[in-house]
Amino acid sequence: MTLIVIVACQLMLVLDATIVNVALPDIQRALDFSPTDLAWVLNAYTISFGGFLLLGGRAGDILGRRRVFQIGVLLFCLASLAGGLATESWMLVASRVGQGLGAAAASPNALALLTAAFAEGPGRTKALAAWAAANGVGGSIGLILGGMLTTWVSWRWVMFINVPIAVGIAILAPRFISGPPRNPGRFDATGAVTATVGLSTLVYGFIRASADGWGDTLALASFVISAAVLASFVVTERRASQPVVPLGLVADLSRARAYALLLLIVGSMISMFFFTTQFLQEVRDFSALRAGFAFLPLSVGILVSAQRTSRLLPRLGPKPLMLLGAALCTGGMVWLSQLSATTGYARGVLGPMLLFGLGLGMLMVPLSLAAVAGVGARESGAASSMMVATQQIGASLGLAVLVTVYGAASRDAAEHPPAGLGRAELADHALTRGMASAFTVAAAFVGLVFLVILVTWRNERQWTVTSETT
Repeated sequence: MTLIVIVACQLMLVLDATIVNVALPDIQRALDFSPTDLAWVLNAYTISFGGFLLLGGRAGDILGRRRVFQIGVLLFCLASLAGGLATESWMLVASRVGQGLGAAAASPNALALLTAAFAEGPGRTKALAAWAAANGVGGSIGLILGGMLTTWVSWRWVMFINVPIAVGIAILAPRFISGPPRNPGRFDATGAVTATVGLSTLVYGFIRASADGWGDTLALASFVISAAVLASFVVTERRASQPVVPLGLVADLSRARAYALLLLIVGSMISMFFFTTQFLQEVRDFSALRAGFAFLPLSVGILVSAQRTSRLLPRLGPKPLMLLGAALCTGGMVWLSQLSATTGYARGVLGPMLLFGLGLGMLMVPLSLAAVAGVGARESGAASSMMVATQQIGASLGLAVLVTVYGAASRDAAEHPPAGLGRAELADHALTRGMASAFTVAAAFVGLVFLVILVTWRNERQWTVTSETT
């Protein structure tokens, strides 16, 4: 039951990053969002989630992981209720920030509680496989659920749906989740603030650049501020007796490599959700509900693959499984890069989704294990928050980079169109050319993952997860 409660929480937090995607047209009409401001319905959640994750993990170490986990779930619940009741655009954006803050408190501590609940060995491997599967399928489930709720009820229910789930988790958590002892110590406020501000301004800079170009003054200023603040963070953490992020976590080559690969993988994955949803609705005229269900093959592929990977990992070791997974993900993205205005779902989308889903499950399970392997009890919260933060920052930065690629390619396609296209055909041509270019770069992301694993990863069959973590 412990596993069910924790994985249900993570699934709720992950799907909320995508559940509003298919509801955006209805939200825009209902709350009078401008096209530019509408992006903040997504970005407000991503920035606050990714920016405050390190703070949430460290708070769990000092104040108690179960306590901070429950506070995060309740904050997420209240923010979801406020979002569903929003009558102005700023109210919805503010509620999305609140959801992100709640997720930042709940998610890293959920992972730390999970690793503490299962002893080293097959039990922990299966538990982390379930966690990885929730991360993988959450995005596609969000699209399906968002389509159903928007079509059958109202866009407001993409927010309200979280309330009963969060209440159930908050009620069950004290009964089935044991809270490890607190680790008394000082709260590194300076480190927490500099990490949060540095990451948030970095994410904002990329989001701003994706909309207004790399020469935008605010984007450039954000990058400069982020670099200065993050440099200050490193200096602060080196001097701190009890840092918010022990630098030994990223000094360890294996763990740092796992974080970097997760960033690239999630950056690639988010492009599939974002661009494929637009392609199906804008070019192929899918309804919100049909577009949501179109992602079912991706979910099935992830679930099947993650389950099989957890069983094969002790026998084969991580390297061959991850190489196959990275190859499948790369193949799926290369296939999507052939997208055109005449591409049908069965011929050009279904196959890539299956390939990417199968590959993603093979990658996420061993990388999740590697990210928390060898971490002692005092640092488990920080290690967990680093892993989740990596995924959120990877989603934000990856999407920002790929949207910039998409914008440049689509503008070029619109300025140099093939002869004989009507207005509607020209719009579809520009849209799909931009998406194809973005998928090409996403394929390069996961292709790089394949090369790094091939060249640098040793095939260790025994994971060095210390008993301290339990």
